[in-house]
Amino acid sequence: MFNLFKSDKADKPADVKGIRYELLQFIKHELQKAEGGEGGNIKGLNLYIMCTAAECAIYESAIHIDEPGIFKDEVQRIADDYAVNLPESWQMEVVLNEEFPPEAVKSDKLDAAFFIKTSKNFIKQSATAYIRALSGETDEKEYKLSSEQEKVHIGRDKKAQGDDGFFRTNHIAFPSDSQSESNKYVSRQHAHIVWNNDAGRFMLFADEGGIPPRNKIKIRSERSEDIIKLTSTQIGHQLQEGDQIILGESAVLEFSYQPAANE
Repeated sequence: MFNLFKSDKADKPADVKGIRYELLQFIKHELQKAEGGEGGNIKGLNLYIMCTAAECAIYESAIHIDEPGIFKDEVQRIADDYAVNLPESWQMEVVLNEEFPPEAVKSDKLDAAFFIKTSKNFIKQSATAYIRALSGETDEKEYKLSSEQEKVHIGRDKKAQGDDGFFRTNHIAFPSDSQSESNKYVSRQHAHIVWNNDAGRFMLFADEGGIPPRNKIKIRSERSEDIIKLTSTQIGHQLQEGDQIILGESAVLEFSYQPAANE
């Protein structure tokens, strides 16, 4: 009776350090199977975690959810230790509280599962999403994104000249002649969005004008109150439903897979 809600995972850790250790041990065990140069066929690594509302903050800390590059680097070190030569473009995706796919391997000690995407199970994916301004004024009220597109540039003015003297087209543009104060703090070359087929996600990357000491990019997820900051042009953020993207001081874009309701 008293064990009705007890997890069936033996010796399940309950602190950040213990959970992170078990997750990395689990990943290490699975990556060992690819030892000997098989890593070149790997497209991405997917880690699935199921946790209660009370456990969620602990798991998010364990995987460094506000700085995902840290956890990915830890996995990269494991791959290097076991001579698993992951390609430079490999992606690490952590999915919280979604049903484990049947092809994923389940952990014995945690409510987690792991799946290695390879060339053999790689499938061309397609998706559509929408971007709209919640604060600041853009050329259009709503922008439609497609996985078939190349880079979608974000910045101040439709045609923007960079420090190198060349011009680029901002597909999501904040006009500099707008009356909105927020537009003034958007850089000419602030950010861009690309589709990553390996991860099955739209990815947001900072451009040179969107990282300190220039303007900034911050993201707040609808599923979490944590603020994610982009401080490098090399590490992107996987956009999720309801993500709010803050550019500069106060310009805010919302990412959604649903179009705006007709008014």
